Amino acid sequence: MTKIAKSTFITGAGTPGQFYSLPALAENGYPRLNRLPVSIRIVLESLLRNCDGLKVTEKDVDNLASWNANNPGSYEIPFTVARIVLQDLTGVPLLVDLAAMRSAVAGLGKDASVIEPLVPVDLVVDHSVQVDWAGCTDALEKNLDIEFQRNAERYEFLKWGQQAFQTFSVVPPSVGIVHQVNLEYLAQGVMEKDGVYFPDTLVGTDSHTTMINGIGVVGWGVGGIEAEAGMLGQPVTFLVPEVVGVHMTGELREGVTATDLALHVTQMLRSHGVVGKFVEFFGDGAAALPLADRATVANMAPEYGATMGFFPMDERCSDYLRQTGRSEEAITTYENYFKAQNLWGMPRNGDLDYTDQLELDLSAVEPAVSGPRRPQDHIRLNSIRDSFRKLVSMPVAEGGYGKKESPEVTVSMHSPAGVPVPVDGFSQEAKLKDGSILIAAITSCTNTSNPGLMLAAGLLAKKAVERGLNVPPHVKTSIAPGSRIASDYFATNSLQESLDALGFETVGYGCTTCIGNSGPLNPELEQAVRDNDIVAASVLSGNRNFEARIHASIKTNFLMSPPLVVAFALAGRVDIDFQTEPLGTDRSGNPVFLKDIWPSSGEIAEAVAKSRNPEAYRELYTITPDKNPRWAAVYAPEGSVFQWNEQSTYIQDPPFFSGFNGQPRTLADITDARPLGIFGDSVTTDHISPAGAIRETGPAGLYLQGMGVDRKDFNSFGSRRGNDRVMTRGTFANVRIKNLMVNGTEGGYTLYFGSRSVPAPDKEIIPAAGTPAFIYDAAMAYAQDGVPLIVIGGEDYGMGSSRDWAAKGTNLLGVKAVITKSFERIHRSNLIGMGVLPLNFANKADYDRITPLKDATFSILGLNNGIAPRQQVTLRVQPADAEAFDVPVIVRIDTPIEKEYYLAGGILQYVLTQILR
Repeated sequence: MTKIAKSTFITGAGTPGQFYSLPALAENGYPRLNRLPVSIRIVLESLLRNCDGLKVTEKDVDNLASWNANNPGSYEIPFTVARIVLQDLTGVPLLVDLAAMRSAVAGLGKDASVIEPLVPVDLVVDHSVQVDWAGCTDALEKNLDIEFQRNAERYEFLKWGQQAFQTFSVVPPSVGIVHQVNLEYLAQGVMEKDGVYFPDTLVGTDSHTTMINGIGVVGWGVGGIEAEAGMLGQPVTFLVPEVVGVHMTGELREGVTATDLALHVTQMLRSHGVVGKFVEFFGDGAAALPLADRATVANMAPEYGATMGFFPMDERCSDYLRQTGRSEEAITTYENYFKAQNLWGMPRNGDLDYTDQLELDLSAVEPAVSGPRRPQDHIRLNSIRDSFRKLVSMPVAEGGYGKKESPEVTVSMHSPAGVPVPVDGFSQEAKLKDGSILIAAITSCTNTSNPGLMLAAGLLAKKAVERGLNVPPHVKTSIAPGSRIASDYFATNSLQESLDALGFETVGYGCTTCIGNSGPLNPELEQAVRDNDIVAASVLSGNRNFEARIHASIKTNFLMSPPLVVAFALAGRVDIDFQTEPLGTDRSGNPVFLKDIWPSSGEIAEAVAKSRNPEAYRELYTITPDKNPRWAAVYAPEGSVFQWNEQSTYIQDPPFFSGFNGQPRTLADITDARPLGIFGDSVTTDHISPAGAIRETGPAGLYLQGMGVDRKDFNSFGSRRGNDRVMTRGTFANVRIKNLMVNGTEGGYTLYFGSRSVPAPDKEIIPAAGTPAFIYDAAMAYAQDGVPLIVIGGEDYGMGSSRDWAAKGTNLLGVKAVITKSFERIHRSNLIGMGVLPLNFANKADYDRITPLKDATFSILGLNNGIAPRQQVTLRVQPADAEAFDVPVIVRIDTPIEKEYYLAGGILQYVLTQILR
């Protein structure tokens, strides 16, 4: 089969290049292959090229080449990716695991260098910058200084990894966000090895790896543990997907942005249901979308639940490669390759077969925001005032805040909103009420990679400054471009000065507010919010607005386009109707409405064209020590095996390989388990493993203080993911998580039903029975008792970031199984990868029977080594004061290889066993 399919094409150098031809395969028994979705055919090429009879068989190729849109089947696909991309918050723990694997191999008396990535791995340091300083001219340099000081240990460790592994490279801090760096620099479109050309494909340890789908590259987010397996030669296995085609027609109306389109698509596809599916956009409307707009929509795939949000390859992709500095030879190779594969050009309606087809008229998209808690909570812009006010007064039980009145309070400030220390002689008054905006941030990969959106924000700022508008003093403003190139096109269009005048000085080049690295608020403002129970807001051009993600003191968070962030910052509140209420008054006292300063599409297009400069991209990504002296000065440890330091609070040898002997475990019933947590719907990986601030009074904060770390040096959970001792204590520690076992109290608390004494938590909990405790302390007590633990959840458990620590921490707390109504794709996979059993209620109504039984014990019966994927077993529930009863549950081990991972104790143990054999 593979010999039949091998062929040649002409490269950009004018020489022949070998490739595995899909048209040749089609001619040999697969006549409908050319009607398969483009994304499916790219995966098929990988199977064809890597068909070795072992990891990929001819049956695997035949299965996918015979893909049936109406009935895709239920087989698994062993997908070998061309490369892997990491960001530092997820990349550092991945590197810790690789270092631990090398230590484990060395401890067995074998050559540690057998642990080596087999595909190129690029790590972009972009998630460690925080907005400690904002709204001042030197914010960028101050934040960089703090970043390097805080993260010295982590950066030294990354430099060790760069010298220890041959295929591991690092893009240093302050270059850009991983996904924009991926688009502008790392993506090649077509790759070559040993004279064979093939599509650029990847997985990444960030959910929003899907942004690369905007340029026709197949790739998606996975957990770090799954990425490690891919690095070490394991295919990324997944069940054959359904493919939902979205037929785009028409064009966006004047004043409607790519962000509005992305939020519209998020609501539309989340409502349709695309979890675990490929989504492929096509049609005349998709063909007309600029590449940057396609990438904005593709970025949001995790928010609408899809594995990918894919746009096929066409001339707009070539043009993007050209304008970002790629060579003409590489672009010609790219075009010729995909033309030879019959994969070139945007499909039109009827060209291809899809499992479902949805229609999207782009002219129907309206300006919008999403919030206050989820990206799919779509609100038309002209409805936000009424929507917010209704939310404030709505009962808590219905998701509101239950407030009958919203008085305004006056706050005396002794520093600007973005300055964390008092300023001599500074005194200003701010007025706060429900709906007051405390953070306005142009942040996140979704929009800061899009020149049109960023320039729209700059043009709006310029018009606002010309009219004499100002941002109210209580708003902490910031802009964190996804790449240094943004500063170039702001300067080219003379817009930076206007942004600075409104407080939108550049605070860093990386993922800041959207990941929770929003930094401190003005202490007087924060105190007033607490004292008066103010329902404050943040506005950000991000993709995530989950509870407590942006800032613990801000309850409502709204996603929107960059120009709208500037507009809301000028208004200072979210409860505004822009059609009838002005943003402020000009120097003559005349009202200024949003429509008066909103830039036209012509103005934006002119600014984008003016900023086009391929040479600027080439200069940006010529990464030399003189361009990043802070990184060049970081100490780089040497050696193939890392020297662990027991006193480190950032990097520790994790216990995942403790007692490792390469033997699979026996799958047996779990009996008399206690629930560590019972949770409702939409528990995110942020709830399970927060990335933001570490509470001083929580288990992680107490541990750091015990290690001699001052509160000011706690940094964030995200930055300490290389230390399992911090991360295990932080599991289920989000300040907004609601464990139903403790009567709806927010925070990482539970009830302990055992005989040991546990430390009293810092917050009073009214127990129905049992002892109130931090979840970590209860888990450790249960471990001493020898009691297994389970977690119970509702719908969409584990939605959000591809955060492997949400599964790692669950494992290290002693949780043996997680039983839910439904899982999000990546978290379910991560649980198996960490040896934790995921199960779904066969009948979702049984969840409601179980949630009140906080003092019950649970047994999972019918588990054995012969279990089949998705087999039904029994959950036996023994209430404390009633007869036991049984409910059916489905084992969510979905594929045979996942069963092998689970029996090995996890994917890392499985891979290590294979390598040593």
